[in-house]
Amino acid sequence: MTATADPTATAATDLTARARNLLRTGGPEDASSWLEHVLGWTLVVVVAMFVTQVGWL
Repeated sequence: MTATADPTATAATDLTARARNLLRTGGPEDASSWLEHVLGWTLVVVVAMFVTQVGWL
């Protein structure tokens, strides 16, 4: 009996790899993750200040 690759598994792997490449947003590279964290927390603070001023919740 010979071992062959399952065509379904291979197709799923190829599809996953293509989807991962298509879903890249063009954001900062992995080396600059600190920038993402700083900008993310800045956005959280700005939204919190806005919600507090408007009086929602």
